[in-house]
Amino acid sequence: MILGAILAGGRSQRFGSDKAAALLDGRALIDHVADALAPHVDGLIVCGRAHERLECVSDRPSGDLGPLGGLDAALDHARTNGFDHVVTLPCDTPLIDPDLVPALLAHGGPAILSECPVIGIWPATLAPALDHWLATSDDRSIRAWARSVGAGQLALPAPVNVNRVADLDRLG
Repeated sequence: MILGAILAGGRSQRFGSDKAAALLDGRALIDHVADALAPHVDGLIVCGRAHERLECVSDRPSGDLGPLGGLDAALDHARTNGFDHVVTLPCDTPLIDPDLVPALLAHGGPAILSECPVIGIWPATLAPALDHWLATSDDRSIRAWARSVGAGQLALPAPVNVNRVADLDRLG
């Protein structure tokens, strides 16, 4: 079984306001991501924030760990709820190519997109290893974590990432 996890625990500092809730074509960015991910997974969660229609889990072991805190929450949730793998997408990539998630699933993981490492597929069995990494390493880079577990780097096109209001304006 596959768990889809939307990483949404960031502070949106470059954006200046809550970018997950920012609107594109009348819908929140996070909802675009959820709709793109949902058809390919057996369950869907949001990591690091509340959402009115999706199950939410807090980053772990605490907030302010960057994407690794969300990934740790997703892996823990997957492992304790019978999911085999986790597919991660950030909340600020609303234009997901329909072939992206199937390509990740075909790889089987662990793997990340070389251009956007928060997009990846992870076996749920990695949960204890990430717990250990976060407890013993000061490196919060998802690339470093991925290297440490031998994750593949997929050369798939990365979706547009909305970091600033100007990025969103270019999409609208």
